Parts: sequence; structure tokens; C-alpha cells
Amino acid sequence: MRFSKLATALLFPFAFAAFGQTGGTITGVISDPAGAVVPSAPVQAKNTATGVVSEAATSATGNYTLGDLPAGTYEIDVTVPGFKKYVRPGITVQELQTTRVDAVLEVGATTESVLVQAESPLLVTESGDISHNITTNQVDDLPVGSVGAIRDPRTVTLMIPGVTGGGVGGPNTSLTSIVINGTPAASQQIRIDGLDATYSLGNTYFEFGQPNVDSIQEVAVQTSNYAAEYGQSAGSFLNFTMRSGTNQFHGSAYDYWVNEALNASGSYSHTDPKVRKNDYGGTIGGPVWIPKLYNGKDRTFFFFSFESLPTTTVNTSTLLTVPTAQYRIGDFSAAEAATANKVLGTDPLGRPIIQNTIYDPNTQRMANGLLIRDPFPGNAIPMNRLDPVALKVQSLIPNPQGPFASQLINNYNNPYQVKAKE
Repeated sequence: MRFSKLATALLFPFAFAAFGQTGGTITGVISDPAGAVVPSAPVQAKNTATGVVSEAATSATGNYTLGDLPAGTYEIDVTVPGFKKYVRPGITVQELQTTRVDAVLEVGATTESVLVQAESPLLVTESGDISHNITTNQVDDLPVGSVGAIRDPRTVTLMIPGVTGGGVGGPNTSLTSIVINGTPAASQQIRIDGLDATYSLGNTYFEFGQPNVDSIQEVAVQTSNYAAEYGQSAGSFLNFTMRSGTNQFHGSAYDYWVNEALNASGSYSHTDPKVRKNDYGGTIGGPVWIPKLYNGKDRTFFFFSFESLPTTTVNTSTLLTVPTAQYRIGDFSAAEAATANKVLGTDPLGRPIIQNTIYDPNTQRMANGLLIRDPFPGNAIPMNRLDPVALKVQSLIPNPQGPFASQLINNYNNPYQVKAKE
């Protein structure tokens, strides 16, 4: 009992991640030789890699739908009394795609079976969206661009018609933007297993949470006419499906090595600048197996990936903006002085509107049919009006430092050092 509770506690957090996942769908109609539909027919779809079986039954109109299926290869089984068992292997399910598989049952005993091995390619007829699915093999067989020398999985979208991008090239370049069908650059929504992974400050990058390329099973790209549930995307919708463990233990290891010794010398300088990068990692997955306690074959799986990128030591810095000493006590008079008290116009009372002036929300009222507010005297907010919680948070922000500490913006010099790779 203690082991069961422990296992439940360990596995429970992973259930939340599963709720956010998306998958593919298999749908179709089951009929008899005369063309009449077969209601209440049990339909099974077995994932040939994991052994996991999904089940459904046909409706009164003979239709069935198996939804939220992880991308992969499936085998369809239909067993109805009075008919031979229908078996169709090799059904490829892709992320965010609906595949139609209709079956015509033959009269006979259920101990007999009809194995369908070769038919015309399955066409996507259930929706009018224009989408593309890029598989693991396609990613492995093609060079992948990088962001800051880390392989960028978004570069696979460049093989899709209508897609252009900038900055893709060698190990020192990056994919700075994606343009799909002429829509604005970097206007895509990016999801990982159905969870939003779009960089909130602009869809330009998502390297802060991007997955290891070797851990991706499939990339689904919807370029136009997609469903309303993806309507928040202006340019396109990208969903990355992560690999899963299967009934067989499997893994991979890689090392992408860059060294100046392999580079050609400059045409005029005849020197090789020091460039050393080593992008290495690996993956491993399989069934959860605890000797003499638990065998997760056909039920429970795990997958783990790791990636590291040590680089040459570089002492560098970046400029950030932090509040000045005056700003921290509510005195923003310097903001007005920075623009020489530039007058932008007048309010309904004829008072000048000065750039960067802060207005008191407690003084809002109507004047000449328009809403107005009074500016804080001296452009300073009284300390008793400042939120105490905000003041405590503000105390955690460092003070200006460096050669530009006296400025209002870019006044904090933040030095940092990249990990050495000698």
C-alpha cells in the first residue's frame, strides 16, 4: 500500500502536463458489404511503438472518432460479431491532423480477419486548414540553424512553401525572424505539446524555453485557415511534439564541435580568431521498469534529454535601466527636465501639457465637457501615495552603477562572463 501511494504521488504531477498536450485524430465510417452503416462497432487504435490502445465505438450513423492520439504509427482493429475482424496497420497519425480511415466489413466469423496492407494514400479531408508536419527523420537529415550557437528547431519551417527567414547560416548566425505567407515577421504562436511557449516580449525567439532538437518528434505548422482555437496567432501556429518513451529502451548522443583549427584563415590577416563551441547532449527513453516491483511496458514510459553548450570565455557587459535615487522616492522632476520642459499642447483649461508630466488620478474631473487631471506639483509623487509593497520590491532592484550611472536610462552596467572552454 505504501508503494502504491508513493507511486501515485510521484506520477500525479505529470498528469497536469498531459492535460495540455494535443495530438492527432482518426475518424471514419464502418459499413457492411451492402453499404449499410454498422452502429456500436468497437474500434481500437494501437500505437505500435508503445502498445497503448485507444478505443471508441461507432455512433448510430456508423461514425467513430479517436481523438488526442499522440503522433505515431497505429494499427486499426474492428471486431463485430457476424463479420471478419478488420485489421489495418501502418496508419500514420500526425500532430493537429485528422486522418480518415473508413472500413468495409466482410461477412464471416470473428476468428477470421481481413488484413488491409496497401491502399491509396490517406487524404486529409476533414478540415480546410493548410498545414505541414515535419518529422524527426526530416530534422535529422537536414542542417539545422542556430540561435547563439544552440540549434534552433524553428529553422525546419524554412522547408515549407511560403516561408522565409533571416539570419540562418553557420554556427555564429541565428534565425532572427520567420515570415510565413507574407504575414508580419515573428507573429507566430509557438506551443510545446499544446502548452504556450511563445516569448511574451515578442515572438522573435523562444530559446529561453526551446527544447533539445533531438527530443522533438514532430513539428506541426499551420499556415492558414486554421481552426478558431488558434485564432490568437497572426502569422501561423507552430506546435512541437516531444518524443516519448516506448516499449523499447532507446537513446541518442551527439556533439557539434566548433574550433578555429578547422576554419580557413582570413584572406588578408592570415589569422584564425579563437572560436570554440561544443554543443553536446543526448536522450534516453523507454518503459518505466523497477525490478520485481513494476513493469511499465504498454503503460508507463519515460523520456529524458540533456544539452550543454560551453563556450570560450568572453568578458562582456550590457546596459540596463534601473530607477534613479530620485525616482525611488517619487521625484520625477528630472524626467521633465530631460526634455527641457517641452510643451506638447494645452488641456481644456488652457494649462500647458509638458512632456513626461505625471498626473494625479485622484483629481480627475470634467472641464468643458472633457476629463482632466491635475499634475503632481514638481512632478513628484508624495511618499505616502507610494505602494508599500512596490517599495519593498523596488529595494531589491540595484542602484545605478558604471560610467553612465548619472543617466536616466541605460544607467546600470551589468558585467557578466561566459563559461570558459579552453
